[in-house]
Amino acid sequence: MSELEKDLAALANGEKLERFRLFLQQENEKYNLTALTQAREVRSKHFYDSLFAAPLLPHGAKVCDVGSGAGLPLIPLALARPDCAFTGVDATEKKVAFINAACALLELDNCRAVHMRAEDMCRQNRGAFDAVTARGVAELATLAEYCLPLLREGGELIAYKGPLAEQELEEAQKALQVLGGRAKNVLSYSLPTGEERRLIVIEKVRPTPEKYPRGGNKPRLKPLK
Repeated sequence: MSELEKDLAALANGEKLERFRLFLQQENEKYNLTALTQAREVRSKHFYDSLFAAPLLPHGAKVCDVGSGAGLPLIPLALARPDCAFTGVDATEKKVAFINAACALLELDNCRAVHMRAEDMCRQNRGAFDAVTARGVAELATLAEYCLPLLREGGELIAYKGPLAEQELEEAQKALQVLGGRAKNVLSYSLPTGEERRLIVIEKVRPTPEKYPRGGNKPRLKPLK
C-alpha cells in the first residue's frame, strides 16, 4: 500500500467521517440516501473513493460538487481539504437539507449545499470555480455540459468513474471540443474492497459557448456526441 493509500484509508476511518457515517445511516431511514449500509462498504465505496480526488485540488480552491446527493464526495473532500471552499448543488431539496445538517453536525465551515438545478447553477455562477467534482451523476458527455461552464479557464473537472472510463472519455470527445475542455489525465485506483475506479481529469482550456448547458434536459436526452 502506498503512502497516499495509507493516508486515504486513515481519513476514511477517521472520527469525523465515522460521525458522518452514523448520521448518514440514521437519516437514510427517512430519505433513502444510499443503498450501502454496512460500515465497511460505506468507508470503502463511499469515503475512500470520495477522498481519492483530495490531493488533486489546488490549494485554496473554490470547488463545486455537482449532483451532491448524500454529500459524496463533497463532505469527505471538505474534511480532507479545510483550505478549500466547497459548494454542493443538487436538485433534490431533502438531500440539500441533509448535507447542510451534516455540515453543521461536523462543524464544517468550508462547505455548504444549495438547492438548484445544474443548469441554473451554471447561469448564476459561470466561470466561478477552480475545480468541479461529480460522482455517479451522468456519462461524461452529459456531465461535461453541466460542469465545464462552472469552471474558470485553467480549472479542472474531476469525474469519478468506473472501469469503463476510457470508453466514456472517447465518446465524449465531441462534447469536450465544443465545450472548451481537454482530457488531462485518467487515474486508476482500487478500493480496499477490490473494486476498480477511475478519475477522469478534464482541463478547461477555452470559454464554454454561452448557449451551454442547454435547457429542457437536453444534455441527458441528446448528449453532444
